[in-house]
Amino acid sequence: MSNHFTGLSLGAPLGDQRLDLCDLYAFQSPHDPERTVLILNANPNADALHPDAIYRLNIDNDGDCLTDMAISYVFSPPQDGRQTFSVFVAHGDEARSAEAVGQQVVTDAEVSFGTVANPVTAGPYTFFAGSRSDAFFFDYDGIKNLFDTTGGRNFTAPHLGGKAPWTGVDSNTEANVFSTVVELPTSELRADPEIRIWGRCSVRKDGRLVHADRAGHPSVSSFFNTDETKEEYNASEPVNDRERWTDLFVHLMGHTGNYSREEAIAAIDADRILPDMLVFDPSKPARYPNGRVFTDDVINHRLSFLSAGDIPPTGLAPHTDLLDEFPYLGNPHPNGN
Repeated sequence: MSNHFTGLSLGAPLGDQRLDLCDLYAFQSPHDPERTVLILNANPNADALHPDAIYRLNIDNDGDCLTDMAISYVFSPPQDGRQTFSVFVAHGDEARSAEAVGQQVVTDAEVSFGTVANPVTAGPYTFFAGSRSDAFFFDYDGIKNLFDTTGGRNFTAPHLGGKAPWTGVDSNTEANVFSTVVELPTSELRADPEIRIWGRCSVRKDGRLVHADRAGHPSVSSFFNTDETKEEYNASEPVNDRERWTDLFVHLMGHTGNYSREEAIAAIDADRILPDMLVFDPSKPARYPNGRVFTDDVINHRLSFLSAGDIPPTGLAPHTDLLDEFPYLGNPHPNGN
């Protein structure tokens, strides 16, 4: 849940957990180096997703920060503990529509809420939607020790220079999440040589789509925004990120890591976090910041980035319930949420 707490006062976007995008992953298929796996997780309650929402993967393959390929998931109203999902794939100008448009490649497939994963094959694509074990590992009590979250600050005001805040306890060992997974031929992405990926959750309210959340780099939205900026950030588009958010990021990094403006911009560019799109070159092994895999310690990475190395690592290890087969995330915990 590296993109969790993106609503006001560390809550969910628009106060609805179903609209909360939690994590974005991109890596090569472990069984076929010519295929890529893209995972967008949402809803830390791991129950049904919002039937009036669109959950979208946006892919830019030519470096202009505009969507060239969109994979959109929509869900039926849940009924008697069941839900279905449909998937649309769009290319070019059509992919930049906020609606679920393009070719409907999956229609009313069953969402998996139990331990049995139900993959859906559609041409060269394999899809999954449903509850899974959350692979993200973090010390939430340690995070709360580290940051002053009062007054709408969220995770932007760490206590630096004191004793290590970490408890050594992974808060997520029994956590579940709702996952949407697609595995597809890498050639479909048309990487040249890389792609940029970001997730979007939009919900229809009063006849219009409201952009509730976005997800790109892990722990960027959560650690760079206060209540004053969160809703604007969630609704904004990556193509405008450099112009709109550079000064905000530089200002924050001056406080968290004593960066000069030049040092902050150099660090931002080295990690390529603006625009806030996950960069993936599929010809190279996936490891954050080139894509992201389940074993990447993105919390340590981000806290070290913010503090210029001042915050020590948490000492946590990746989860051990990962699967070596599709959909790769572990089976949901029976009592997880």
